[in-house]
Amino acid sequence: MIDIHTHILPGIDDGAKTMEDSLAMARAAVEQGIHTVFATPHHQNGYYMNKKQDIVNKVKQFRNCLQDLNIPLTILVGQETRIHADFMAELNEDIIAPLQDTSYILVEFPSFEVPRYADKLLFDIQVAGFMPIIVHPERNQQIAEHPSILYDFVKKGALTQITAASLTGRFGKKTQQLSYQLIEHHLTHFIASDAHNTSSRRFILQEAFQLVRKEFGWDVYYTFMENPQLLLENQYVHRVEPILVKKKNSIFKIFP
Repeated sequence: MIDIHTHILPGIDDGAKTMEDSLAMARAAVEQGIHTVFATPHHQNGYYMNKKQDIVNKVKQFRNCLQDLNIPLTILVGQETRIHADFMAELNEDIIAPLQDTSYILVEFPSFEVPRYADKLLFDIQVAGFMPIIVHPERNQQIAEHPSILYDFVKKGALTQITAASLTGRFGKKTQQLSYQLIEHHLTHFIASDAHNTSSRRFILQEAFQLVRKEFGWDVYYTFMENPQLLLENQYVHRVEPILVKKKNSIFKIFP
């Protein structure tokens, strides 16, 4: 498996604190059947600033440690960037790190809202030749209340990534229900761990993929398994025409 969203690098955000923590996470990832992870530290989220070159340097250091200890895990460069006013300027200045020099970029919204300029920014990112992947939309309060917001973004070309722990219910039943809905309505394209440690926010990709296979079938399972590989190869990922979801009396309804 390939995990496109992790906080495995030591001491630069709210993920691994020390190199020992990072190595423990690496071993846990391998035990899960993960062979490749993107290191995607937070950037511009109000707490952490991690520029591309700093991440590249950290990844090189961590790779050397993994090789010295014969831990069979490939670490690739990435970044989880909160949308902000200077996003495009930072992209042009090579401060924002696409996923391992592909055209794919992880984009994060604040937890409670979707800023008004998000639509234009997602458009500008695509015009610049990049593909935005909205991370964990199922955990955004405004999207949870108005799923049509996400539908509009996906309809206009954006991709999304849900969290494995959301699927398995570790963020609560409402978040799990919304995650199921996003899969059913073709509103998400990746499942990733968003792992921060080996305890409270672990790698549980294997559990999540088993659940997908059971609940949604083999075709959906293979789509989610293949999309990270296509991303890594900088190819177009599998996507299906999204279906609009509306909420009425706390029950999701489908509208063609």
